[in-house]
Amino acid sequence: MAGEQGATSIADFEKSLDELEKLVRDLEQGELSLEQSLAAFERGVRLTRECQQALKSAEQRVEQLVQNNDGSLETHPFSPDDAD
Repeated sequence: MAGEQGATSIADFEKSLDELEKLVRDLEQGELSLEQSLAAFERGVRLTRECQQALKSAEQRVEQLVQNNDGSLETHPFSPDDAD
């Protein structure tokens, strides 16, 4: 069940990202009225926040597999500082 929820999150993220890309294209074309442009911008801000939250959640789920001195394996939360 947890896998299905994760898959839904990924699908929602991809859908939001696709919609955000479309909004950007529409805004760049410059054919929207001022009111339409403002509505598109506001929707884009909401989508950006949703995508950022989804990425933050995914980052928290990523774990790093570490080999101990005795050869056993252990998982730890991933930290970008550990990548060095």
